[in-house]
Amino acid sequence: MFDFSERVALVTGAGGNLGGAVARAFYDAGANLVLAERRADRLAEMYPAERFAPARVHLAAADLTDEASVEALVAGALDRFGGLDILANTVGGYRAGTPVHETPLETWEFMLALNARSAFLISKAVIPPMLARGGGKIVHVASRAALSGSARQVAYSASKGAVVRLVETLAAELRHKGINANCVLPGTIDTPQNRAEMPDADFSKWVAPQAIADVILFLASDAARAVNGAAVPVYGRS
Repeated sequence: MFDFSERVALVTGAGGNLGGAVARAFYDAGANLVLAERRADRLAEMYPAERFAPARVHLAAADLTDEASVEALVAGALDRFGGLDILANTVGGYRAGTPVHETPLETWEFMLALNARSAFLISKAVIPPMLARGGGKIVHVASRAALSGSARQVAYSASKGAVVRLVETLAAELRHKGINANCVLPGTIDTPQNRAEMPDADFSKWVAPQAIADVILFLASDAARAVNGAAVPVYGRS
């Protein structure tokens, strides 16, 4: 569908269900890949040399909530491929279930770090090499919950809302410098973990990781050159 030959894409959260789908989609579309995940063993397990040519893939263990780790990740990408064209950031997580007055501060801080701090740090790190390249594409994964607050998920919705505001700010700052910034808003993603936690749900209404990956590839492509600062709903039938 898309051709990313000669382009370098950094996929964060590459050890997860969505990150794995995004990484495979970019690889099959011809991109050179930097695949980042906290656990090096997870990367080696998911991206064997038999399936992913080492000449096109750089595996990097990184903690996106740590600034030094993020800077080392981007420096390693530049050392390996000489530049960076695309960021597809799928790092994130979910904690909810309590009203505001019963939500521990630790939960609030954990969600802001995992979802918002990580997006800020990786955006900050990739912009200079993209400017040096003359342009680039930044795509973050936010959430449907970013659009409005709802009961018992204050930390999650606030942290994902921050990602949307970050994307809008990036778009405003970089629109005249060849860099587009957008995000996707998934509904419930059809993963084994979500099926186990919600066994009575109608899985057919959920959105598949591969479908979200297709939208991310579109936003990273030349076809989306006029799309900037968007928060794109990807809800499936939910």
